[in-house]
Parts: sequence; C-alpha cells; structure tokens
Amino acid sequence: MPFLGQDWRSPGWSWVKTEDGWKRFEFFNHDLEDNNTELELKELQDENKENLFTGEDCEVAAKKRKKDHFNNNAKSQFYYQEKWIYVQKESTRERHGYCTLGEAFNRLDFSSAIQDIRRFNYVVKLLQLIAKSQLTSLSGAAQKNYFNVLEKIVRKVLEDQQNPRLIKDLLQDLGSTLCILIREVGKSVLVGNINIWICRLETILNWQQQLNNFQIPKQVSNGVTLDDLPLHMQNNILYKFSDGWDIVNLGQVTSTLHMLSEDWHLWKKLCQYHFAEKQFCRHLMLSEKGHVDWKLMYFTLQKYYPKKEQYGDTLQFCRHCSILFWKDCHLALLFKDSGHPCTANDPDNCFMPVSPQHFIDLFKF
Repeated sequence: MPFLGQDWRSPGWSWVKTEDGWKRFEFFNHDLEDNNTELELKELQDENKENLFTGEDCEVAAKKRKKDHFNNNAKSQFYYQEKWIYVQKESTRERHGYCTLGEAFNRLDFSSAIQDIRRFNYVVKLLQLIAKSQLTSLSGAAQKNYFNVLEKIVRKVLEDQQNPRLIKDLLQDLGSTLCILIREVGKSVLVGNINIWICRLETILNWQQQLNNFQIPKQVSNGVTLDDLPLHMQNNILYKFSDGWDIVNLGQVTSTLHMLSEDWHLWKKLCQYHFAEKQFCRHLMLSEKGHVDWKLMYFTLQKYYPKKEQYGDTLQFCRHCSILFWKDCHLALLFKDSGHPCTANDPDNCFMPVSPQHFIDLFKF
C-alpha cells in the first residue's frame, strides 16, 4: 500500500478493511471542540480485532494526533530562550544551514525584554518593522510567537498606563498589513488557515478599541508635583525629550508647561538633533511674521526624513564571533561578562549596537 500521512516521518494513517474496500480509520471527528467525540481505543479493538492494525501502532498514531491537536490549539508555545545566537549566513564544512529572521526572533528572549523599560521601545520598533515588510517571511511558529509577544505588550501598556501612543502606531501598521494580506490571499503567502488571520485581525481591532477608550486616571498626591518644581527645572525636563509628540502632550498638563513647550529654542534644538541643515533649506517653514517656525518645521521634516533613533538598550553584535546577543550592563560591570562566549582579546572593541532595521538586514540573504 502506498504511504499516506500528514508527515513523511509519521507512522502513517491507520486503515480498516470494509466491504467497500480499505477506509482510513479516524480517532477523532472533525469537530475537535467536542471532547465527547473521542472514541475509546479498546472498544474499537474488541469490535474489529481482525481488521485493525496492532494496538501499539494505533496508540502511536493516537498520541501523535493528540500532540498535533494540542499544538494547534495551544495559546503559547515553548521556545528555548537564549541570550545570544550565532548568525550564520552560509553553509560551511562545520556548519550546515543558516539562521533566519524567524529563528532569531524565537530564540532571543523578547518576552523578557519588554519587561525592561530600557528595551521596551526597541522591541516595539522591531515588531513594527516586521509588521510592515517581514511578516510573511516568518515561519508559522515565529508568527505565533510574534502575536504572543504583541499580546504581552498590549497587556503591559494597559496595566502600567505607559507608552500607549507607540502601541497604537504598531497596531495601526499591523492592521493595515493584515488587511492587504487577507484581501490578496491568492497572491500572497500566508502560513495557516485564512480564518486564523481573520481572527488575528479581529483581535487587533479589539486591542485598538481598548487603547482608544484608555484613559489615564488623575493621580491625587500630597507630595511635590511637577508643577511645584522651579521653572528652570521644568524647562530642563522638556529639553530631555527626543520626540516632539511627547513635548506636545506634556505641554497640555499645565499652563506653565504649555508656555515652555512653545519655546522656539526648544524646537530648534530638536530639529538640529534629528535632521541635517541641508534638509532645513529644502523645507523651510516661515511664520506670518517672517520668522522660522521650528515647531512646524519639525513635524514637516519627519514626514520626509527618518528621525534619529534613540534607545536605552539594544541588541549587540560581535563582529569577531558573529554572535547576536543581549548585553546585561549589571553583569558586565560586576563579573566582566561580555554577554556571550567571546574569544577576542578585547571583546568590547568588537561589539556594535544593532538598530531594529539592522536586525532585519542581518537576515537578508
């Protein structure tokens, strides 16, 4: 009999001989949600002792189907998380194969990284870039892990009441990508059933609705507030921001902060930090009085040019070992731990920070 099965490594299907010929023996009905549809193996063996294969083969097949059913319906999947991975771009005599973007996303511990406030923005930006261009290049397991990490991020934002604007932008880009993929399902490659992707899109719309209805409650404190600080200290706080929308939002808190957030010196510094002087000349914005409107220029320039990225902590890449890793600053200071088994004489000179876009470019072959 020719081999028929879900996987070439599996033991194959179990078959029953009937009057109409051989028929495939199924342990479960198509409705997997009904637990009562599971048949007892011993009863079937008693009724068809002559026609069924041995009980050991049936038990192996039953265990495999139960395992497949669990993996397909499990919300989360176990991955061996590591602090570093070897980035291999070609096969050698010692190593065969190469590391893919999905494999790196699964093995590096991004679930724990979002709990670190220094790495949170970095992971969100990486997920946003993947949503824009690399979602279909991920394997099925990597896509599942992607949405698990995304769910943890949304929960963290709703619980901690921080960074809602970043997640709104991420969900907006991801929702637009899913709409295009589902609409052009015949032209694009989607891993999994189309209903799974529709369900994911509905989940994203639900998250967006929760974030739109999200309101930060007013905190009542008897201690020192931001408005109690001296004027020059409030001004110094505004100069520490690298994002214009953060300055605008903070300016809505009090009338004093609103006055400080409209200072043209502040917006000029912000433009000079993110953009070059040649870009100023191409998009010069003047006010009614003929002066340069630096605030308007900032929001105009960010439509045409990328802003300078700033993260508290990023992934590191060792040029000597070709290893991508998370570097723990505390362990590096206490135990002189480089974050991976580096063989270089001076490891610190071999490390380079990896931006989210550089992370994706590492796996473009």
